[in-house]
Amino acid sequence: MIQRIVAIGIIYLGITVAWLILGAAVQFRTETQDDKLKSAVSQLWGVPQTQQAPQIYWLERVPHTETSAMGVETSAMGKSASRMVEERRYLHLRASRIEVDLSMEHRRKGLLWYAVYQVEFDAAYTVANTTDQSRTVYFDLELPAPRAVYDAFTLSVGGEAIADLPIRNGRLVQAIPLEPGEECPVTVSYRSQGMDQWRYSFGHHVNQVSDFELVMHAGFAAIDFPQESMSPTTKTQNGDAWTLTWRYDHLLTGVDLGMIMPTRLNPGPWVSQVVFAAPISLFLFFFLLFIFGTVRGLNLHPMHYFFLAAAFFSFHLLLAYLVDHLLIHYAFVLASAVSIFLVISYMRLILGTRLAFVEIGLGQFIYLVLFSYTFFFEGYTGLTITLLGIATLFAAMQFTARVDWNAVFEKKVVNGQ
Repeated sequence: MIQRIVAIGIIYLGITVAWLILGAAVQFRTETQDDKLKSAVSQLWGVPQTQQAPQIYWLERVPHTETSAMGVETSAMGKSASRMVEERRYLHLRASRIEVDLSMEHRRKGLLWYAVYQVEFDAAYTVANTTDQSRTVYFDLELPAPRAVYDAFTLSVGGEAIADLPIRNGRLVQAIPLEPGEECPVTVSYRSQGMDQWRYSFGHHVNQVSDFELVMHAGFAAIDFPQESMSPTTKTQNGDAWTLTWRYDHLLTGVDLGMIMPTRLNPGPWVSQVVFAAPISLFLFFFLLFIFGTVRGLNLHPMHYFFLAAAFFSFHLLLAYLVDHLLIHYAFVLASAVSIFLVISYMRLILGTRLAFVEIGLGQFIYLVLFSYTFFFEGYTGLTITLLGIATLFAAMQFTARVDWNAVFEKKVVNGQ
């Protein structure tokens, strides 16, 4: 009996090492593909976009004194040197009315799904000269991403469309002459596309925001917001779409607002998790099978356990390479069917049809198929393993409650086993 348990333990350890190698291989394939494919997807669809709020400023000429490296004021004649330079004097936007439409889809590359989206941005800003002098005020808008595509881009100042867009180095800088206290509406709109998330930023530091409203139309049901961002002030759901509104009269903030695109279950990381957890399911199956075989007097040799373990491993091996070509649920069903067929067709020749289909087949379905299926439900895997372990212990205790273990072990010794 002890030799048999040791042999089964060696078989279990060997198949566990195989699972660890397979899981590491899937993980390596996933990480390698992600490095290559994410770059390819971003070239087609763009990168995560962050639209910065426009900067409003006017330029003032002020004297600037040049100093040497030692901090001493110098000039060519040995006297202090000064020259006139232009410094920015920032103003606040009087009002912002922004509308954003987001629609998304998932694109699969290799073992990963990527969430790509299309965005329609339409903003109406009010620029005001709050000084007591006539100024040329600059509307400075940084575009979200340097390598993105912007379709139907329009700029309108004071109700007049600007045909020749003043874009340099990824920034749109429009000069607007204003009298003291004068206001001017500026509208910007475009269509673009990106990946993973879209954000609207008020700046890298705490900034003053006045009379601000951003309405976002998200054409998907599973909404989520980036970390360190503001939640909308109101939310309205209409079927599988949301209308989200951020409305502030007067705000001081250094926090962005935005949306994370919903993700699909990625085959690569999911398969690696299932593979790494496989030794747990096999241990529970072997434990219950050993107890059941001992109680029922089934003559199962360690080689039988070896082939059962190999059939379990075939499920994960086939699943790891099917997900490259099939949807993950189809791959799961096909790999399950193959593994169950291997076990039942093998055990039918050893124990007969009834035991193969009922006790062995049902056990494999629970400990392999259902156990692995729980990984589709994120956050419940640990609880499932715990409940399955307790259920296995309960079944073993019920099977063996009336067993005379001394007689069982003595019988095995007498029979030379």
